[in-house]
Amino acid sequence: MTTTLDQQIDFLNEIDKLKSVIRSSYIVDGSRFENSAEHSWHLALYALIFAPHAGEDVDILRVIQMLLLHDIVEIDVGDHPIDLPTDWEAVAVAEQAAAARIFGMLPAAQSTVLREIWREFEAAQTPSARFAKALDACQPIFQTLNNAREIPDHVEIVQDNLKTGRARMLVDRFPEAHAYASQELGWTKESPSQDFLKRLAFLIEVDRLKTVTRATKLCDNSRRETSGEHSWHIAMYAWVLAEHAHARIDIARVLKMLLIHDLVEIDVGDAPIHGNHNIAEIEAKEAAAAGRIFGLLPDAQGQELRALWDEFESAESDDAVFAKSVDRVQPVNANLETGGGSWVEYKVSRQQLEDRVGWKVAKGAPDLWDHLQVRIGAWFEVNAEKLEA
Repeated sequence: MTTTLDQQIDFLNEIDKLKSVIRSSYIVDGSRFENSAEHSWHLALYALIFAPHAGEDVDILRVIQMLLLHDIVEIDVGDHPIDLPTDWEAVAVAEQAAAARIFGMLPAAQSTVLREIWREFEAAQTPSARFAKALDACQPIFQTLNNAREIPDHVEIVQDNLKTGRARMLVDRFPEAHAYASQELGWTKESPSQDFLKRLAFLIEVDRLKTVTRATKLCDNSRRETSGEHSWHIAMYAWVLAEHAHARIDIARVLKMLLIHDLVEIDVGDAPIHGNHNIAEIEAKEAAAAGRIFGLLPDAQGQELRALWDEFESAESDDAVFAKSVDRVQPVNANLETGGGSWVEYKVSRQQLEDRVGWKVAKGAPDLWDHLQVRIGAWFEVNAEKLEA
């Protein structure tokens, strides 16, 4: 019998494929193209950071949710660069079919909710959807204008997009974003506010999270994931699995925590949970990194997000306990999908998994950890000799 958790976990494993959809925009260091999962995380963070620039009628939680899931249909349809000749009507039909298939993997009521949010984004009729679309339009522009790599053809695309393309909307929907781009292109001397510039500098800096490699592999075992795409996936985990939380949680706060929880890895790197580390030393380095990174923002906003990061790290509030539980369970699912993954690499015993991971998951989502026990137990029973070799 298929349970609610079976359906939700199958969906979360399926959307792991978004990490393999390559876009036409370069990450800011110019080393490679970004993928759609990284893009979705970065955009959701854009919504959080640029919230003060949204209208009073914009629901920022709704915007974050739209941007977390807006590109999931690309798993089936792929990304379509705006500068290439495209049958957009055919794409829209294909995306509707993809939404039906992918969101249809979830329990019926949850599937309906996520599909409605996706449709709202696509229709762009509500204030929240229009702001989400504006962010989706400006993020590739900012990445091009701040890229370490000179890409003349991409700059031309930006210019055309602002003059006659989708980004024309920024004049009305996000004037400071349009003013910034226009100034960078030499079209005007009008300057956006200092608060806007600080927020953008923060968002450009944290693009570096897309270059931090983790121990966990993608579910197709093709490569290790980055911390940027992990942050997207964990936010989706929390949203989809929220009903299994140990206590009443505020999903908006949980999502915000998970969008920022790994930003310190830009300075410190990833510390695999099954590795041997000096915990006190890592915590000190992460605290210093948090001070530097959140310090890039306007003071009040930086202090607010630093406090939220500290709350996640201390894992004492109900929101933080649940956020920690999903942060720990995603690598477990990935390892089960990849024949053991980091368990084999680090020769992790069943008891070590319980001691380092299990109790943290069970504390925040006990039903979830109970549900995984059959698969975990079966894997360790079959692979015990491999771990001892």
